[in-house]
Amino acid sequence: MRVPGTNALKSLALQVVGWALVLAGIAALVLPGPGLLALFAGLAVLATQYEWAERRLEPVKKAALRTAADSVAAPWRIAMSVLGVLSLMAIGIVWGVGTPVPSWWPIDDEWWLKGGWGVGASLIVSALIAAATIVYSYLNFREIRHEEAVEEAQEEAEERRRSQQSGR
Repeated sequence: MRVPGTNALKSLALQVVGWALVLAGIAALVLPGPGLLALFAGLAVLATQYEWAERRLEPVKKAALRTAADSVAAPWRIAMSVLGVLSLMAIGIVWGVGTPVPSWWPIDDEWWLKGGWGVGASLIVSALIAAATIVYSYLNFREIRHEEAVEEAQEEAEERRRSQQSGR
């Protein structure tokens, strides 16, 4: 037996999820977070509903994968990302535990680290998600970036060889 309106409800749910991911991805392009990956995920969900989203999916996917590979291409990038994760986690712990209001704080004391463990826990969870993203990118995209660099170097060497032969 089929429940009336099930398809409409499924379509609505997919659209809400897709647009939420697209908006989160756009926000994360300028805020900390995996913006292109969230944008890609949102477009992938919307592509099940709209042709225009399907047409835009491949370029965003390529950009997201390239960015993920670039993020783990150099050891200093990985180190800075890990430092950011550790900093975010430390801020979450300090926020959760709470510290006395410093003397330099210009606003009323009740506004110092407002939110307690609710905010602190969300910062810690964000740090864990960021750490998981770094590990995932390292495991899945580091070799891709290395292979691209090798291919680029081979192409450049081939071009130099051709230009030297044509110059003779």
